Amino acid sequence: MSAPIYLYTGPELGEKNEQILSLKDNLKKKYGSSDDFVYYGMDLDMGEVLSQLMTESLFTPATFVTIRNAELVKDKKDIEMLQNWILSASKKTEDSTVLVLVSDEMKVDSKLEKLVPSENKKIFWEMFENRKEQWLHSFFKKNGYSLESEAAQSILEMIENNTEALKTECSQFFFCFPAGHTVTSADVEKVLSHNREESAFSLFDAMSENFPAQKRLENCLSILQKIRLSKKDSTPVVITAGLSYCFRKLSLWQSLHSTSSPSDLDLKKNGFNSKQAQKQYARAGSVWTAGQVAAILSLISKTDVEIRSLGTSFQDTKLSMMLYEIIIKNGAYCCAYESDIFS
Repeated sequence: MSAPIYLYTGPELGEKNEQILSLKDNLKKKYGSSDDFVYYGMDLDMGEVLSQLMTESLFTPATFVTIRNAELVKDKKDIEMLQNWILSASKKTEDSTVLVLVSDEMKVDSKLEKLVPSENKKIFWEMFENRKEQWLHSFFKKNGYSLESEAAQSILEMIENNTEALKTECSQFFFCFPAGHTVTSADVEKVLSHNREESAFSLFDAMSENFPAQKRLENCLSILQKIRLSKKDSTPVVITAGLSYCFRKLSLWQSLHSTSSPSDLDLKKNGFNSKQAQKQYARAGSVWTAGQVAAILSLISKTDVEIRSLGTSFQDTKLSMMLYEIIIKNGAYCCAYESDIFS
């Protein structure tokens, strides 16, 4: 049988997560239940992952393992261990163990990618602008609402460019208005502007606002506090993953503009569909150079590793220090900080 391993890449989070959920549901339907485990590519213990895949539970007939940030899985020994498991799993008559590799990037390490059968690989591209508007109208209609065209455009300018974020944010309208209501641009302004939760994406946006660095840091520290106090997407892992995604996308933006101005088609092919996103990354590109963005990505990765190893006591301190080094020092590590920064 085909190896029970899948590779899902690309920036379209909503459709990608739905595909993963579908795989998981199919496994549970076939075997009744499953043990679910999630690991992250940063500081990954492949031995622990394979132990979960190879150990049969007395109480649960199936196992579903997800490795996120799979683009970070590059260690030769890890890939060899994974290859040995695949060969062993392929010989079994039952497919009760499933491994899904997930990345927001377009590609993972070539040796890792070769382990996955072609029929089990899929890239989830960001939707073009016209498709997103169609998706919005369909989503509202399915839930018993309609949507003005101007309102749809306003939503697309205010929400991160993937269906996962669109679904989460737009669900607010169904609690604010009765079924059958036609959502207007005024409704969008009222609901999304005043009720929108802070996230790693709004934090990234605030980092490059047209304010002095000290003011940007103050604003970002305030947003960070709001995120950490919220129930959703408040863990340091989610925050660093979101910021890493944004800065990788900024690096791509700078690469596209390094020699000449890219066409609208090139921008859309690379995920910069909306005018709002283009303005955001153009502004961020004027704040940090390509070299500084590379340093910032290294800093975020370092912070993520330190947070995982230090435990909960120093999480907020490390996140605040990371913001200082990104905004004030443009990605340079610091051994001393201005005395009034965190007061």
